[in-house]
Amino acid sequence: MLSSLVALLSVLATAFPVHAQEVTIGGPFEGEAKSLNGAGATFPAPLYQKWFNEYVNVTQVQINYQAIGSGGGIKGIQDQTVDFGASDAPMTDEQLRAAKGGEIFHIPTALGAIVATYNIPDDPSLKLNFTGDSLAGIFLGDIVKWNDPRLVVDNPGLASIDQDIVVVHRSDGSGTTFGFTDYLTTVSLDWAGRVGKGTAVNWPTGLGGSGNAGVAGEVQQNPYSIGYVELIYALQNGLGYGTVLNAQGYWVDPSLEGVTAAAASAVTSIPPDLRFSIVNAPGETAYPISTATWLLVYRDMPERSKALAISRMAWWATHEGQRFNNDLAYATVPPELTARSEDFIRRLSVNGQPIFPNR
Repeated sequence: MLSSLVALLSVLATAFPVHAQEVTIGGPFEGEAKSLNGAGATFPAPLYQKWFNEYVNVTQVQINYQAIGSGGGIKGIQDQTVDFGASDAPMTDEQLRAAKGGEIFHIPTALGAIVATYNIPDDPSLKLNFTGDSLAGIFLGDIVKWNDPRLVVDNPGLASIDQDIVVVHRSDGSGTTFGFTDYLTTVSLDWAGRVGKGTAVNWPTGLGGSGNAGVAGEVQQNPYSIGYVELIYALQNGLGYGTVLNAQGYWVDPSLEGVTAAAASAVTSIPPDLRFSIVNAPGETAYPISTATWLLVYRDMPERSKALAISRMAWWATHEGQRFNNDLAYATVPPELTARSEDFIRRLSVNGQPIFPNR
């Protein structure tokens, strides 16, 4: 499956050409902190692990990243217990007001697909189709059997699967949960009225798993289960995942191409602060449960060495680091958004004085 994703690279290169780099981050820099601590989203954890392993070789700056969930990343940056946070859910106005260090910038680093992943041992190769209403019905606890007519109409192969559905969801504060419930809230009035969206919600039914890895593990261990994870976690664990009916009425497989199409259709409507959603985006090829992930950094910081290290790391992540995205099943950030991130990074400061080195 990874080979088919890699095959899309030529398509992506045409859709979103590499952003022209004015600055290349390389080698140690005088006065720069030699380590940074970050925490948050599990969604991009495989990518960040790769990035930071590469980054220490380039700059000799060690970045310690704890994948504790987007809720933990938001809390950490609010309380200034980490140097940077990471989240797959944009911070709310209330969360931003609670931040102890002032204004926080959202810097998008990757785009990805959230998938409905399942374990049906009767036919491990069974490829399922889900509508927004059928997913909402399953996670609301209204659809409780795999052979429910509302599923069979789009999946004739389920007619003989007379088994209870075991629902698996996140137990921690999660940007993946935000993206999934943002989608369900957008497409289902029933879901919107009964549950809504958030990094944590009151689930009507199901088992909890911590992190994307925890949900994938629960799905693996529980026959006839269904959960939601970022695409790479389904691929790495050999789990089945479904196609989803998009806003234009097309069944779309989660892929880099589908995520890129969703981002492309939403670029012109993305707000200046880069707190955005691309779920259920228009377009024939747009995958409907697409989301972004962000670095969360304070605009003004008290410690020069760390501010310098953060600004250089953020620039590298949004430029040189993007070459690693596709191989790990993440879409790159469109250049239109990277240009806005560049402006944020150049505005990072220490006591009001810009810190980013222009070389």
